[in-house]
Amino acid sequence: MTASSLSSRSLLRVVAALVAAGIALLLSPAIAAHAAGDDATWTVRTASNAFGSDRTSYGYTVDPGANVEDAIVVANHGDAPLDLSVYASDGYTTDSGQFDLLVAGATSVGIGAWLHTDAGTVTIPAGRTVEIPFTVSVPDNATPGDYAGGIVTSLGAQQDAEGISVDRRLGIRVMLRVGGALAPGLAVEDPRIEWGGGFSPAGTGDATLTYTLHNTGNTLLSAQQSAVATGPFGWFPVDAGDIDAPPQLLPGETWTVSVPIRGVPAVFWLAGTASITPLVTDASGSTTPLDVVTGTAVGWAVPWLLVIVAVVVAGLIVLIVRLRRRGRATRQAQEDARVQAAVEQALAEKERVG
Repeated sequence: MTASSLSSRSLLRVVAALVAAGIALLLSPAIAAHAAGDDATWTVRTASNAFGSDRTSYGYTVDPGANVEDAIVVANHGDAPLDLSVYASDGYTTDSGQFDLLVAGATSVGIGAWLHTDAGTVTIPAGRTVEIPFTVSVPDNATPGDYAGGIVTSLGAQQDAEGISVDRRLGIRVMLRVGGALAPGLAVEDPRIEWGGGFSPAGTGDATLTYTLHNTGNTLLSAQQSAVATGPFGWFPVDAGDIDAPPQLLPGETWTVSVPIRGVPAVFWLAGTASITPLVTDASGSTTPLDVVTGTAVGWAVPWLLVIVAVVVAGLIVLIVRLRRRGRATRQAQEDARVQAAVEQALAEKERVG
């Protein structure tokens, strides 16, 4: 085996290990356990208490300065005691639209800073289940709105047969709404439109409308989207059709959208408009639509092939006109010369006769 092939295999194993370590913590314990790999020897679930007996995640509505007490249940399915780290992290939306948590040691300012357990590590005997209490303490000066994070159990860095460090993590998502004035808001920023049909003989092409959704409020938001491309004065509208919903965005997060619009005619001046209906998610999980927000971009839809043909035809017409004018001028000059010669000859003959 060559050194390059070994390096490629090692790189692939590192990537796979990182994905297994950080994969979406956690829409449900079953998904989380599967994501950690077949060699995971423990599982996690929510505790059964006054908040419910069959929860797949934690969700609370709490006023500033209040506390919430709950617990996570960890089961060791292995044949040996299991030493696990237990900690909390803030959540965020990844570039692929998935929910993930900050890695251990990264600075958290929300749930990751407010959720605490009695101890940072726990030992689970073989074949036993342990309930680990935790407390969410919301500061008095906490800003109202939605926060996302998670409570994580981690086996810590372990080395595999090739010496690759793997951190196996299982956890459960925590959603928190801090009481106070809610101010949902969504902005459409940096809209741009590009048209790619300049050399199409059909005179139409595909346009791409790109814009950024920015959650400018303090609540969790998703959205319904539509887009249209039009020519001058709103003529020749072309609808983009169905557009996938963006992921739920936490306060302050952004999401870039690129919408293809098929069959846009070459109208020289082109406008693309995105119409977005923000959807606010409440504590129960239901959504409420807000007023539509829009963003418009302008660009060019020039049929360059048609322009080139028109220029060539115009050039040929100009050339023909000039050639005709030159021909007429030549013939006129020849006629004038013939008349002049005839006049001169007639005058010469008159002088001889006289």
